Amino acid sequence: MSIPEQTRPLTPAIGAYAHDYPKGHHIAPHRHAWHQLVYARAGVMTVSTARGAWVVPPQRAVWMPAATDHEIRCATPVSMRTLYFARAVPRLPAACCVVHVAPLLRELILASVEAPGPAPRGRRLTALILSELAEATVAPLHLPEPTDPRVRRITEALHAEPGDRRTLAAWSREVGASTRTLTRLFLADTGMTFRQWQRQARLLAALVRLAQRQPVTAVALDLGYDSPSAFIHAFRRALGKTPRAYFGRVDL
Repeated sequence: MSIPEQTRPLTPAIGAYAHDYPKGHHIAPHRHAWHQLVYARAGVMTVSTARGAWVVPPQRAVWMPAATDHEIRCATPVSMRTLYFARAVPRLPAACCVVHVAPLLRELILASVEAPGPAPRGRRLTALILSELAEATVAPLHLPEPTDPRVRRITEALHAEPGDRRTLAAWSREVGASTRTLTRLFLADTGMTFRQWQRQARLLAALVRLAQRQPVTAVALDLGYDSPSAFIHAFRRALGKTPRAYFGRVDL
């Protein structure tokens, strides 16, 4: 699949695209011939590939290498702004990832959507964008998906009910595999232990719910944390900020 017709070129090798989507909108699996930086000016989306899912809250963007099949679900209304690159960007990974969008990069992305066709301004914007991307850091917002059917039964159940408190021993009876086997399969399939995967699933579910303006207390208890303070501690340990600071809101 080529890039959208409405893409605004900055240079022959880089373009910008803007589109707004309602809450719940689903962009079916597809691929592009160009690399993408998918950014939400407002809203939260989940980008999924065969290798897992990435939750993309404000001030973050997902880097999507060319020819990667992916789909997007909008947890809230999303104001999407996408940059397309004909060539890979130096220092960005060869695989999908979520990157931090610094204030300058954010303004450059927004300016790119309004920029005229290839011209001196477009080239200057391009140079600044590439410079900022070279300094961007990767955010830990990836949830790898397993391939083993026994492990998938567990992860699919936890996607549906992230607050499920069952231990791996309990799950072993549910799926017909020993705890030892499941421990080995989780590591081999996802690079995480069961508990690490479960914590990450809860974190990403929390991001979506907080973006929907659900109260911290309700989110914490629904996702299986012992208390709101335990949830806030886990959130800050994973992302470096409290939920309120992360979203820049006073109503959490």
